[in-house]
Amino acid sequence: MDLDGRVAIVTGSGGGLGRSHALYLARKGARVVVNDLAQESADQVAAEIVAEGGEALAIAGSVTDEKAMAALVTRVVDAWGRVDILVNNAGILRDKSFAKMSLDDFRLVIEVHLMGAVICTKAVWEMMRAQRYGRIVMTTSSSGLYGNFGQANYGAAKMALVGLMQTLAIEGEKYDIRVNCLAPTAATQMTEGVLSPESLRLLDPARVSPGVLALVGEDAPTRTVLCAGAGNFATANVTLTHGYHAGAGEDAGEAVIAHWAEVTDRDGEIVPAYGFTQAEREVARAGLTSPVLESQR
Repeated sequence: MDLDGRVAIVTGSGGGLGRSHALYLARKGARVVVNDLAQESADQVAAEIVAEGGEALAIAGSVTDEKAMAALVTRVVDAWGRVDILVNNAGILRDKSFAKMSLDDFRLVIEVHLMGAVICTKAVWEMMRAQRYGRIVMTTSSSGLYGNFGQANYGAAKMALVGLMQTLAIEGEKYDIRVNCLAPTAATQMTEGVLSPESLRLLDPARVSPGVLALVGEDAPTRTVLCAGAGNFATANVTLTHGYHAGAGEDAGEAVIAHWAEVTDRDGEIVPAYGFTQAEREVARAGLTSPVLESQR
């Protein structure tokens, strides 16, 4: 058992992808907290886990409710003493073209996907720091990484989760808190009517969940975006090109345009270790050979 004795919370796990994650983690030895809006749905999945010989708690509550999520964590700690793994899976869709999308629908999707993950992560963060161990998975999407028609709200929320992951991974590193993103493609209620029946068959959520194991185990990476679907696994990266130094002259704008091929040339691009890498490279290209940022003094 890869996760024997570990305690995992999976939000939105009363069905679909979250259910698959919960069942998979339980089969790998984790004690699993099944969270869903509906108590009945959570109970059913928890019962499945118990029937297979695992341990589960079913706790209903909205990820957007700070008090409910704090109470959930308290209940888990009372029962099992700790929380080792958090899989932020809960989500909704309110798809429309941006021209037709209401601001209420935009805010709602941001609230559930982004703020829901923030609230749940905040609820376990101090405990993970104190125990010097934690594994957190954010659920991003190719819609956020690359865009998708009719999903401005969803894409914005999902890319925001990548930014959240990047910073929390840096802040959690010395506490052995590893934070990653999963970008799943799975046949769920959220994808019905979008993909063909054959595609939906291949995109069984069970073919995504094994990727979660790679992100929450003892030797998990950190700051990784794992794309998973139909049994295929790949990583996505936010990269930085070498670029072109145009200087500060009056014609700098024209120089950028004239050298656009160099600005966008991906040969030799890097995955920055942290956000200030961009500033360090920029001042170095401007002639400062040993740039020292104020935040590093």
